[in-house]
Amino acid sequence: MQEAEGARRRRLNRGTRSLLIVCTVVTLIHLIPLFISRNMPEQQLSIARAMSSVSQRVPFLRPLKDDAKATPAELREAATLLLDGAPDDAHALALEAERRNPQEVETQLLLARICDVERMSRCVSTALSRAETLAPRDARPDLLRAELQEKDGDVVGAAEAMERAHGKAPGDPLVGLRYVHLLSAAKRGEEALAVLRKLEGRLPHARLLVEQGRVHSREGHDAEAVKLFRAAVAEDPKLSLGFFELGLAWHRLGKVDTAEEALRQADRLDRADPRALAALCAIQVKERRIDDARLTRMDLERRFSGQPELIRKSCSIP
Repeated sequence: MQEAEGARRRRLNRGTRSLLIVCTVVTLIHLIPLFISRNMPEQQLSIARAMSSVSQRVPFLRPLKDDAKATPAELREAATLLLDGAPDDAHALALEAERRNPQEVETQLLLARICDVERMSRCVSTALSRAETLAPRDARPDLLRAELQEKDGDVVGAAEAMERAHGKAPGDPLVGLRYVHLLSAAKRGEEALAVLRKLEGRLPHARLLVEQGRVHSREGHDAEAVKLFRAAVAEDPKLSLGFFELGLAWHRLGKVDTAEEALRQADRLDRADPRALAALCAIQVKERRIDDARLTRMDLERRFSGQPELIRKSCSIP
């Protein structure tokens, strides 16, 4: 009897020791992260990126201004995440990024954007001037200046800024296309076409034809534009942009049915782009084909429910 009791106690002691060992190991596993060096700014940024509203992000990102571990790049990202909704906090974070490294042009570009949101024109000019001083051969300050001037309705000033950007990056086709757009908007069509000629070989030929057609459209030469758009889609039958522009030009020439056919083809080729369907609805409303417009609007609402403002502007049915 005593031997049985002793054996039971030994088993109990072994079980207790095993349980204590397991508990100790589990505790140590949970304590390990406390002794690992963590990048707290990165963790806060990760949390903020997952949040859908600026108001939710503010409590996580505002403290980064006083966090010695935060790099200028992290401070800039935090400011960008707060720009739409909390520009004051974004401004403070960007200024701290500037204080920690005054030589980074990216910080000045961000400050210019923040100041534009805050409607501080002198601050915008100062930041862009500093960016140009820091990187005199960098086209980005001129590109941003052109963007902001165009947004404010200063097409002539925007074209001048783009001219400087194009001079700094003459081989960049995206800069070239942007320059063409602003030249055309400023009624400098011949200059726009000259820039496009210099882009030959840097763009697919079909896309180049579309851009030439766009310039002619802005000049009011839709018959010439149609020829160029038709040549573009003949060369590249999958070029959605070509069919889209062709549809708009046909409509301006009064060819409504042909315009609709081209816009529907543009939509079939690029189902993720709502512009063709939106343009079709606008044409149907203008032509008082209300039943057709209602069907098109239903399609827009079904496929692009996240863009109600686009639908409202392009397809407002009386």
